[in-house]
Amino acid sequence: MIGISLLTLVPGEMGGSESATRGLLRALAQVGTLPYRVYLPPVAPDAHEGLPYEIVTTYRDAHTRVERLAALAAATVRPEPLRLRLRSADVVHYPFTIRVPALDSPSVVTVHDLQHLDLPQLFSRAERAFRALYYHRAARAAARVVVPSEFVRDGVARHLGVDSARIRVVPHGLDHEVFSPDGDEREPFLLYPARAWPHKNHVRLFEAFALLRRERPELRLVLTGGGHSGVAPDGVEVRGHVSLAELVSLYRRAGAVVFPSLYEGFGQPVLEAMACGCAVACSNVPALVEVGGDAARTFPPDDAEAIAAAVRDVLREPELYRERGLARAAAFTWERAARSYEDVYRELL
Repeated sequence: MIGISLLTLVPGEMGGSESATRGLLRALAQVGTLPYRVYLPPVAPDAHEGLPYEIVTTYRDAHTRVERLAALAAATVRPEPLRLRLRSADVVHYPFTIRVPALDSPSVVTVHDLQHLDLPQLFSRAERAFRALYYHRAARAAARVVVPSEFVRDGVARHLGVDSARIRVVPHGLDHEVFSPDGDEREPFLLYPARAWPHKNHVRLFEAFALLRRERPELRLVLTGGGHSGVAPDGVEVRGHVSLAELVSLYRRAGAVVFPSLYEGFGQPVLEAMACGCAVACSNVPALVEVGGDAARTFPPDDAEAIAAAVRDVLREPELYRERGLARAAAFTWERAARSYEDVYRELL
């Protein structure tokens, strides 16, 4: 039996890793051929996504990141009650990297990115120490490490010293029934779906947008995701957290998605936009180049003029980028990802 431990999940606080994990579990419930059991924390009883599950009441409630630290500490000090709950699993998968509880069974650990090593200046000393303790140890101890891109694979091998023979690349998928074009008329706004973390590079985007507004005063910039504070520049509309339906509607109506991130382990919003028929301009960081291929117009993210030039290009030729994007996104499905994960599980059974 394959055990999938979601004990460290804090719903709504895990960003793209939570979305990716839920997408994988839904696909495993639909196309999986192995026996599964998902081990859930009490705060996320619905996260099984249709797979057989068990709520582990001995794991401490964690609704925030601070409470997550306390729950992890408690589980580290007293792991036995948790180990007893998971002891029937032949292989245990930890989609959120952290091996809690650590077992003698072979483990699969997903590493979504190594941003704290590639951009350490964006992390506190405490956060880097936390990740070194929980993430690095988990990856080094795992029988298999799964990563979403070749870029992350190279980082895990280089930074953590994990043998490449133990690393598997499984790109994320898309729910094409949700992310699809529907013929909505494109409107004069750019969309950037990203929480206001430092590496998302909003400041440089605002500089580029100001340049574009000189030529296109009707152009707007719509931001989604939490963490935005302060007064937005002229023409910028902060939506904050939006529903999935509203996000899809924005993808379908935006003139283009602009994604100037300084760092990504994969780049899910780029694919989502493409699947909705939206032209994409994104930074030329390795993972985004890998995911977007020739379907996205790329730019150096530290250059406002270059960002503005890329946006001009995709607004000038939206149909070209639309067709390329639809073809590119079609190759990414959660069903394909689920079958690839099952191949990894079978290696260890």
